[in-house]
Amino acid sequence: MSQDFTFTVRSVAFDEDYRPAEDTRTTTNFANLARGERRRENLRNALTMIDNRFNSLAQWDNPNGDRYALELEIVTGEVQVGAEERQHRFPAIEVLKTTIVDQQAGKRLAGMVGNNFSSYVRDYDFSVRLAEHNRDRAEFGLPEGFGDLHGQLFRRFIDSEAYRGIAGKPPVICLSVSSSKQYRRTDNHHPVLGVEYQNDDASLTDFYFGKMGLEVRYFMPPNGVAPLAFYFAGDLLTDYTTLELISAVSTMESFQKIYRPEIYNANSPAGPCYRPSLEHADYSLTRVVYDREERSRLGVEQGKFAEEHFIKPYRHVFERWSANGAVDQSRNKVAFS
Repeated sequence: MSQDFTFTVRSVAFDEDYRPAEDTRTTTNFANLARGERRRENLRNALTMIDNRFNSLAQWDNPNGDRYALELEIVTGEVQVGAEERQHRFPAIEVLKTTIVDQQAGKRLAGMVGNNFSSYVRDYDFSVRLAEHNRDRAEFGLPEGFGDLHGQLFRRFIDSEAYRGIAGKPPVICLSVSSSKQYRRTDNHHPVLGVEYQNDDASLTDFYFGKMGLEVRYFMPPNGVAPLAFYFAGDLLTDYTTLELISAVSTMESFQKIYRPEIYNANSPAGPCYRPSLEHADYSLTRVVYDREERSRLGVEQGKFAEEHFIKPYRHVFERWSANGAVDQSRNKVAFS
């Protein structure tokens, strides 16, 4: 592995006392929830939603529906490029680590790592580079090598000793389905993930996460109203325990109810053919305040921050990765052993 870079990780508890660090992406969903006069109530309500959903899915030996609680940590993967830059680390990737607390057995169990995903470089790709590429084009297109750098950063982070020090398995990222695509229900049903949906027309997010070595499957969990997109390496259904899968569903379905209530807190479930829409009017709001407009507005600013402080200063290193064939388009999965 190249010595052009090293990774370190730092983490902070996501609880009702959470306050974003100064270099946290201001559009990150967690930072958005942790502001304002009602920040503690906001955070407490979100965490309660997650615990309640976990217990509703883990029903066995849980008659009162309160056996389990989830502890959440926001994990930041920082990258240092070049040995001469020892004092500068760029916060490249952010994921969410869960720990399952079995309050009946008095045990703490590893939950899913991944869940949420945020990245300054992804902001740059989508809010700056992609926008500039298509500004004067009659038809939408992708810049050459779109997603290659981000894909390499992610792969290298997951292969690093820093990541392996906090997780024994590759991450699973759980996102909203695309509002520009249609999904059809299949006969496949998983006891935790629920009924599987398929999409024959890959979204741009599917393409982008493919550069990260991840493939996607769509499942609508029991008593859910819309499928979630699960991005993973390996075998989603056999590589993770039942409780690990429940930790991902309960965490990210709860967040999606807050972020996209039109889809995930709709008052009627998805049918056999489903096209999600943020224009859907028949939905309920949670008791958690979330500023979606602010998140969109700040994406451009954060993309430009990445360009100025990471993309441009280390362009020579990234060009060397490309020249050495660092991005292997035929590689479909993240290596992990």
